[in-house]
Amino acid sequence: MGSDSTADPIPLLTPYKMGNFNLSHRVVMAPLTRMRSYNNVPQPHAILYYTQRATKGGLLIAEATGVSDTAQGLPHTPGLWTKEQVEAWKPIVDAVHAKGSVFFCQLWHVGRASNSSCQPNGQAPISSTDKLLTNTAFQKFTPPRRLRTDEIPDIVNDFKLAARNAIEAGFDGIEIHGAHGYLFEQFMKDSVNDRTDKYGGSLENRCRFTLEVVEAIANEIGGERVGIRLSPFTEYMESGDSNPNALGLYMANALNKYNILYCHMVEPRLKHSMEPVESPHSLVPMRKAFNGTFMVAGAYDRQDGINAIAENRADLVVYGRLFLANPDLPKRFALDAPLNDYNRKTFYISDPVIGYTDYSFLE
Repeated sequence: MGSDSTADPIPLLTPYKMGNFNLSHRVVMAPLTRMRSYNNVPQPHAILYYTQRATKGGLLIAEATGVSDTAQGLPHTPGLWTKEQVEAWKPIVDAVHAKGSVFFCQLWHVGRASNSSCQPNGQAPISSTDKLLTNTAFQKFTPPRRLRTDEIPDIVNDFKLAARNAIEAGFDGIEIHGAHGYLFEQFMKDSVNDRTDKYGGSLENRCRFTLEVVEAIANEIGGERVGIRLSPFTEYMESGDSNPNALGLYMANALNKYNILYCHMVEPRLKHSMEPVESPHSLVPMRKAFNGTFMVAGAYDRQDGINAIAENRADLVVYGRLFLANPDLPKRFALDAPLNDYNRKTFYISDPVIGYTDYSFLE
């Protein structure tokens, strides 16, 4: 090859076949809550936001989208449980597809990470537990209501219907938000789950609800359209686990039964917040255990991403804040160009432009 290493392809920017999807590069846009979907309905300004970040053969994951009126924990986050919401998503999805991107929708339920003001009829948020979230730095939480065993199939059904709605809206597939202390982690992690029924106690029981949702959605829309995001090592929303390695490995193995498309794992270095810390843990055992596409996320920069692909620690690398601030991130990575700084103060404001579609391109 000679001494000119610039002729070598950048691993992060090489093509990848993810199931039925031919990706032109391995830089994925993370699902990012932006709170610009007024009254839980996606808005036309989302067309510009997502198409700015769409590339031919790139993968975008839409922001966390509620599966029911009990799923919400923040104002102005989108949903997929009404006809109006499905219709509102369609032009956004169509515009992203027109740019040649693959577009998945992340489905979530926040569980106890909510306030009764966000809930139908001002009711208590639902969870695996009735333990209150005490960390109120970002928002004030309401004591949750522990779901009865016989209610859990209804929540499974909410996810199944939302997945069906996502496909009707035109999305290529869905990602289950099983991370960051929301409803699924409230079941999976032993610092939160204090149940004594078949959904509590053993690791198998704690993971049962999540896997029931995976199975229901895979049966509804096909496993080849299903991904899941997991963060066994994080402790967001007071949701730690006494053995995160065992939890991550159990899930990576269990998911193979459903032949889902991908597993999207958050790095152990994002333990409590968005800022990375040193961690002795590794995602490599989960990478080896899971049969499908393996994505990693968590404070990656360009070189970290290159290394992850080159060392076969991941198939795809997911970028959040960098993609938010750099709509042309794959191009900047290709050219090793300087990056815009993100402004954290505008992440969650509800302005349709500021901090949303006003970040500059290289040109």
